[in-house]
Amino acid sequence: MSFLIAAAGTGGHVFPGLAVAEALVDLGVEKGKIVFVGGDRLESSVYPAEGFDFIELELRGLKRSLSASNLTLPRVVFRARDRIVTEIRDRLVGSTLAMGGYVTIPTALAARSVRTPLFISEQNAGAGLANRIARRWASRVFVSFPDTEGLPSGEWVGNPVRRQISTYDRDTLSARAREYFGLSSNLPTVGVFGGSLGAASINDEVAAMAASWSGPPLQLLHLVGASHVERFAESPSAGTVNWVRRGFEDRMDLFYAAIDLVIARAGGAVAEITATGTPSILIPGDFGSSGHQSANAAHLESRGAAIVLGQDKLSELSAVLIGCLEDPPQIVAMRKAALEMARPDAAKTIAQAMIDAV
Repeated sequence: MSFLIAAAGTGGHVFPGLAVAEALVDLGVEKGKIVFVGGDRLESSVYPAEGFDFIELELRGLKRSLSASNLTLPRVVFRARDRIVTEIRDRLVGSTLAMGGYVTIPTALAARSVRTPLFISEQNAGAGLANRIARRWASRVFVSFPDTEGLPSGEWVGNPVRRQISTYDRDTLSARAREYFGLSSNLPTVGVFGGSLGAASINDEVAAMAASWSGPPLQLLHLVGASHVERFAESPSAGTVNWVRRGFEDRMDLFYAAIDLVIARAGGAVAEITATGTPSILIPGDFGSSGHQSANAAHLESRGAAIVLGQDKLSELSAVLIGCLEDPPQIVAMRKAALEMARPDAAKTIAQAMIDAV
């Protein structure tokens, strides 16, 4: 019996999908019995690199504005559905999991047509359109927040995080992590990332902040995104700032263990931020459906785990960060609040449900 996972597009979908696959393997499923379906974006390189079968489909999402390309979308969806149906039958797939986004609809239609149990996992506090549609055909719906909007029947299990995060121990990893990144062991360290591909506006503001920094000495561990490395390689920084720049980092457990606070977007990474107990300054992106990043960020802020800074207030980042660094008790309180929100066993819970359904 095999298992099919549909997770595509950004790291916010791809890496939670990968986390469930890892959990399936940990529960005794052979790697060769797990297949991913998706498009030609991040997923097309991540899953094969991790040793999983991957089926690339012609996919695209619905354009929110009026567009002639939307007229051909049904043909694309049904062609993808037919391909997934073939894979389900040929591989004897016992259950399927869809992580949201444009690959969810053809996967849900395929599972429905061959009567294969379908599971839905929603990463955000406000459910995306695809999951809101597909939930009607799902055996179970799993959500990452206790009050996820748009999925009233969702079971709160958390957002799946990879094995290296679910078993994370900051105290054990911290010294090794700082050595790994070439960081001092006795300076406050702030991590920065904008998602799996980086974020131009955050990168630009952090570069400006590093050059004109007027706060206490600190280190910046900045994941600028693979496509931005050359642009920021020679950017100057103040003498009191040790600015370490990386493109993409696979060892995110070491990243979180090396830092005291993170500046980040508020997509799927909020699950890693809470699982690692990392205080955060969250800058929600205004893209995607349902304003999901703003909802995610507000959820963490309401529980004291994060400070939210709107995209239109990025120029205030330096002042907000200085305020955090000069208030150690606040950092301690934010860390505690983040850990109280964590659900590190989400991947295992979903994987076990998929196995039990066979």
